[in-house]
Amino acid sequence: MLNRRHALACLAAVALPRVARAGVAPQRSEIRESLATRFAEAGTAGTFVGYKTEDYLIVASDATRSGEAILPASTYKIPNSVIALDTGVVADPDKDVFKWDGVTRAYPDWNKDHTLRSAIAASAVPVYQQIARRIGEERMQKYVNLLDYGNRNIGGGIDRFWLTGKMRIDPIQQIDFLDRLRRGALPVSKRSQELTRDILPVEKAGEAVIRYKTGLIGVDDRTEAGKARPSIGWLVGWAEKAGQQTVFALNIDIREPRHTAARMILIKQLLGDIGAI
Repeated sequence: MLNRRHALACLAAVALPRVARAGVAPQRSEIRESLATRFAEAGTAGTFVGYKTEDYLIVASDATRSGEAILPASTYKIPNSVIALDTGVVADPDKDVFKWDGVTRAYPDWNKDHTLRSAIAASAVPVYQQIARRIGEERMQKYVNLLDYGNRNIGGGIDRFWLTGKMRIDPIQQIDFLDRLRRGALPVSKRSQELTRDILPVEKAGEAVIRYKTGLIGVDDRTEAGKARPSIGWLVGWAEKAGQQTVFALNIDIREPRHTAARMILIKQLLGDIGAI
């Protein structure tokens, strides 16, 4: 019987590491090239993978980019939150406060005190860098291995490996990790998973609820005001409608400033195209 990771690997035609998961019904996988027209209409290029969990159906816009590994950027705030909560680095996502260090950075929402909940909503890089330093390299590596996240490589600095370092993850691996978090199937405490799911930003789309996290490669704490030049934008998460859930991962080339905001527009269109919302 196929497990989720093997089915996803077959879809992307890539060899992924192979940790045995609980067996599930064999999945169906489809490449729908028509989905790629959404990126062209937006004046860019990208990839989309959706996993319709109730149907065991994996749908992708292509068979190439959906398996290409890149920096996770701020989508790493999801596993970073899980690890922070599981280690006790953050005891309460609403009460533990991370004080602003007084350094004015490119994004105004970063320049203030944060809790974990407000930090993930603002995608506050300096807060999560502070969290990573408190976790430390030894524990971070242990957890990245345990979570089987991306290529498991935290080289490049404990507070930079997901921004400019050696960590890489592809859309297929994003789906695999997010699905395990959604189901509470990660090998960490139920509490840390429940709290992480709870703090994720939420977007409404009609009767659907989308829990998500964005990421921009090329933007970090050292970016000067007005000089942020993201190259690729992530949007990952899952959508819920009438008891049906679809886990998704999208990344696009940020060719113009408008493409940053276009990510949510695109994901709603693509989820609609596959009947998820």
